[in-house]
Amino acid sequence: MIGRGFEHEVNEPARAAEPSEPARAAEPAHAGEAANPRPGYDAIERGLDVVISLAGTVLSAPVIAVLALAIRLESSGHPIYRQSRVGRDGEPFSIYKLRTMVHGAEMIGAGLAIQQGDERITRLGSLLRRYSLDELPNLWNVLAGEMSIVGPRPTIEVQVAQYTARQRGRLAVKPGITGWAQVNGRASLPWSERIELDLWYAEHRSPILDLKIMAQTVQMVLGGQGLYKGETGGWHPPSASQ
Repeated sequence: MIGRGFEHEVNEPARAAEPSEPARAAEPAHAGEAANPRPGYDAIERGLDVVISLAGTVLSAPVIAVLALAIRLESSGHPIYRQSRVGRDGEPFSIYKLRTMVHGAEMIGAGLAIQQGDERITRLGSLLRRYSLDELPNLWNVLAGEMSIVGPRPTIEVQVAQYTARQRGRLAVKPGITGWAQVNGRASLPWSERIELDLWYAEHRSPILDLKIMAQTVQMVLGGQGLYKGETGGWHPPSASQ
């Protein structure tokens, strides 16, 4: 698991080993539309999503319960963090995560910008982010059909509002817990480069590619790569003058 927006998007340096597929998006045939995958792909993808998310939800329930209690004991506020994100075809949904920052963190300090060492991140939150345990509740979103195991990480409305017509092509597929951009750099990548990787995935997605991304995700999580954006990575909020 693997993403990072506020509470995730700004979390995510080293890039995964270069895979055989090209790591940049080809120009889509129609802006905002993903190429049709192989026949039956959607059914296979949903089947895998249901099996993995159902098993993951059951197995992770005791872990989430213990972590939620520990979060509540460490700091005030609900242990489950919920935020509105933009899903497939621009449909909004609420994403669920374990809270890793102090309650109301988006209203204080650097706002949506999160860097390594951010004082708003709790001690337990730092550990949860390191191993992407804060994203275990994303499995609930997958089970509900709002997300997939593999796909572009869901972003917030203010970010989507800045997309070009071409960049909106990443909304043609379900957002995911992990994805092509995640295994190729995560938050350490410049924002435009992450979108290009997502567009490439939308054009070339397949069950084989999804399985490859899942395998690379395990290596990425264990290695702790790309957790924070650093000097050049991530999205930057528009200035007040814009």
